[in-house]
Amino acid sequence: MADELIDIVDENNNLIGVQKMKSEAHRDGLWHRTAHLWLYNSKGEILLQLRAKNKKLYPALWDVSAAGHIGAGEEPIVSALREADEEIGIQLRKDQLDFFKTRKVMAVYREIKNNEFCYVYLAKYDGGAKNLRLQKEEVEEIKFVSLVELEANLREKSEHYVRHGKYWDDVIAEIKRRVLIKQ
Repeated sequence: MADELIDIVDENNNLIGVQKMKSEAHRDGLWHRTAHLWLYNSKGEILLQLRAKNKKLYPALWDVSAAGHIGAGEEPIVSALREADEEIGIQLRKDQLDFFKTRKVMAVYREIKNNEFCYVYLAKYDGGAKNLRLQKEEVEEIKFVSLVELEANLREKSEHYVRHGKYWDDVIAEIKRRVLIKQ
């Protein structure tokens, strides 16, 4: 995982005209921005990625379909599209992503102080996971999981998932709503 230049923001997500390397932001607990993209299909399944074992944050845990830091000067949606292409080899257009919400996250994991504003997007994808290409430095595996199975796993096997707390519930509820509405 390469270091990258990112914009620093204040605790209200306002740009402050400062750019730092991601490693510096994590070391010093500086507020910054990330993008998450959750892919779901018409069958009510969600695409999860197993984070690579060498990741500094949450290695070898199941997580969002694709995610990453928003580069300096980059728009959140552009970052979400770039991460999806880099991590899982899916090329999407801006009009295929739906903005869901922005989350404010304060977390400490080992030596990393991760204070971020996460721009969350959802996109419907009815292709198979086998059609996607993985960036092995970032992703070990991907799979579609039914929302029912995911809810059970989060209750019974939570140690296998990134600890997003209520965020998991929010995403699952939104995807359920979208699958029901669009059927």
